[in-house]
Amino acid sequence: MSIKQFCKKNIPPFALVMIILALVSVLIKVAAVVSEPFADFFNRNISALFRAALAHLSSLIPFSIAETLIICAVPLAVLFIVYCIKVSAAKGTLLRQFFRVLALLCFIFVTFVWGYGTGYDAPTIEERLETEIPSPSADELYSAFAMAAVKTYEIESKIQSAKSGSTVMPYSFDEMVDKLNSAYDTLYEEYDFLTPLHTGVKQIALSRALTYTHMSGFYTFFTGEANVNTNYPDYVIVYTTAHEMAHQRGIAREDEANYIAFLACITSDDPYIRYCGYANIIEYIATALAKADPEKYENGVLKFMPTTVKNEYYAFNAFFERYRASTASKVSSAANDTYLKVQGVSEGEESYGLVVDLATVYLNSELDKAFGK
Repeated sequence: MSIKQFCKKNIPPFALVMIILALVSVLIKVAAVVSEPFADFFNRNISALFRAALAHLSSLIPFSIAETLIICAVPLAVLFIVYCIKVSAAKGTLLRQFFRVLALLCFIFVTFVWGYGTGYDAPTIEERLETEIPSPSADELYSAFAMAAVKTYEIESKIQSAKSGSTVMPYSFDEMVDKLNSAYDTLYEEYDFLTPLHTGVKQIALSRALTYTHMSGFYTFFTGEANVNTNYPDYVIVYTTAHEMAHQRGIAREDEANYIAFLACITSDDPYIRYCGYANIIEYIATALAKADPEKYENGVLKFMPTTVKNEYYAFNAFFERYRASTASKVSSAANDTYLKVQGVSEGEESYGLVVDLATVYLNSELDKAFGK
């Protein structure tokens, strides 16, 4: 049998196309790893168009396509295996089914590379801003906390809280997304590496179940959707939404997505969204300071923590207790850690906390401006 005859018999046309595109995508990914300028160009131009097209197309569907596909994946896989055993084996078409599965895997890989993957190889925010971001000292962490705390004190009276201590978002989820889109519109003027985009965000239907994995949201590159777990307290929902929107706009690394989310929140003209930005970043900074200088943390942070934020954290701990030690979270964490390391993020899941370095430099620069330095 010739190669042409083999392909015609065993490889569906779609599968052949996807295999070819996957090979091209391998070359693109290798080029991105080798050449940072190429990765930057591809991410800011080709991938930007790809992400925007997917985001706008998927926004036509009111529910999360990604969540639906994930839920259906197991039963569909079982049905496919049963079909292969009972039908394909008898007809001698198992090899054809193999290439269909291979085509699906190639499709996932192609959408990853073309829409998102080169972002991991593009210049860091530190490189883009031409600013050195050193690991902050305890004093720098404390002054950054102080600046964030002062900003929180300024808007604390405008924030509503429930009896539990959790703050309450004073508008709907969709209104919150609109406000964040407006905040991002402002960021585009200063950060040209962000892909200008104005689109919706999907609420996860099985949010409560997902909370056992400790995932507050996820971006799916193969659908272009930013998906948010709405079972979490409101201040987490707002920040997570901003974080996933950062991924939609071309920011692949987790620490940088956290930083852009922080900037988007505090850029907003809405006091609650600004509060959410500061409340989340204070948590990151306080955690880092507790490790760097326990005494400063005990005598400074705990003493001067804004009351609204302190109550927020107490309420979150009470909420999270039932989910804290779940087996699902360990599996999810291990998978995410592996994925990040495969993408060249050596810190794995710890990279989320590296936002502290970026935020500390930013907050201290704002502190210097406030004192005319």
